[in-house]
Amino acid sequence: MSDALALPQAELASYLETHVAGFRGPFNATKFKGGQSNPTYLLEAASGRYVLRRKPPGKLLASAHAVDREFRVLRALTGQELAGTLRAGEALAYSAVPVAQPLHLCTDNAVIGSMFYVMQYVPGRSLCDPALPELTSAARAAHYAAALDALVALAQLDVAAAGLTDYAKPGNYFARQVSRWSEQYRAAETEPIEAMETLIAWLPGALPADDGRVALVHGDFRIDNLIWDAQAPRLAAIVDWELSTLGHPHADLAYFCMALRLPRNPVLPGLAGVDRAVLGIPDETAMIDRFAAASGLDPRPHWPFLLAFQFFRLAAIAQGVLKRALQGNASSERAMQAGAMTRSIAELGVAAAR
Repeated sequence: MSDALALPQAELASYLETHVAGFRGPFNATKFKGGQSNPTYLLEAASGRYVLRRKPPGKLLASAHAVDREFRVLRALTGQELAGTLRAGEALAYSAVPVAQPLHLCTDNAVIGSMFYVMQYVPGRSLCDPALPELTSAARAAHYAAALDALVALAQLDVAAAGLTDYAKPGNYFARQVSRWSEQYRAAETEPIEAMETLIAWLPGALPADDGRVALVHGDFRIDNLIWDAQAPRLAAIVDWELSTLGHPHADLAYFCMALRLPRNPVLPGLAGVDRAVLGIPDETAMIDRFAAASGLDPRPHWPFLLAFQFFRLAAIAQGVLKRALQGNASSERAMQAGAMTRSIAELGVAAAR
């Protein structure tokens, strides 16, 4: 672990003993592999296991690495945001969206050098490759079904009941996102990329009409941001809510489906060229059909735009990773490799728009 990302263990243990109920040090800290954005650590303390997630140190893009927003979403999805407002016997409307229990948010940069939060450790299994090579064909199908069901649960989440009505600006989600990620891309731009210029010009004119639907959008819903029960195809937790916002329920589905078109690679692994039928992984049509049937929402009329938009957004994120890598404050050792994919991701977006 680089010195910039190392945790001051004695000072942090003292702080957590004061601010996290039941915490007892000392602890060992291990940084999780992967993660291009917010460094994340397993804390193994005398009182048990915890997870700490922080902003990276150094100069950052405006509004990026919002760990405080992640913390708020976790509070909302575990009932803490509106604690005490439910009537006796009233069920949580959002219990179908599993997350880790948030424990403490620290906004004082002096403690470890940047803002961070601590949450409970969720035991389970992480599967990083969307091809799920560890599983049988039947198990792959069951895991993908569970992931799609989680997307339906997110689409049906009662945002008001979760206390998140003010979590984002009102108005057309896609218009806001195209504008935001165009700005983020320009701030991180290192060389001209023709496909990005094409998408920046095309997307504003292809925006679907705002239908007024509002949902909690995870923003990075993919296989490697899911923790699974070790014994069954059941989601134990959805992690990495940094890019979450209020938006359209079709957005996360399109993002999840990008994996079907991304190439096989060790950094942002996709499923292009893989015989998914043999593996037991549903194709794009089957995923859309399952989501539409369960949610009552049909993304097909705007599918080319949805995919092109998400490839554009992912390319802008990859460019931000590259910029941080060049500045020396990226979280992952693979940051340069991920950033180098900006051009190819954008080209997939142009292909999806045709």
